[in-house]
Amino acid sequence: MKDNNNSKILLAALAGAAIGVAIGYFLNSDKKDEILNDIKDGASKLKDDITGKFDDLKNSTEEHFKNT
Repeated sequence: MKDNNNSKILLAALAGAAIGVAIGYFLNSDKKDEILNDIKDGASKLKDDITGKFDDLKNSTEEHFKNT
């Protein structure tokens, strides 16, 4: 059991280090601004999508309780 936990910790540490290296590489590359803009655009689209779905859920819930 203890070896399994140690393996998970080691794997998580290696994954974190790999992600850190990748982020460092991309932020120091010539395409940094393009990558950051892509991330911002993706986050904005995700926010709009979540907001729209939340509004749909809110409206359908309100309609359900008005008709009950």
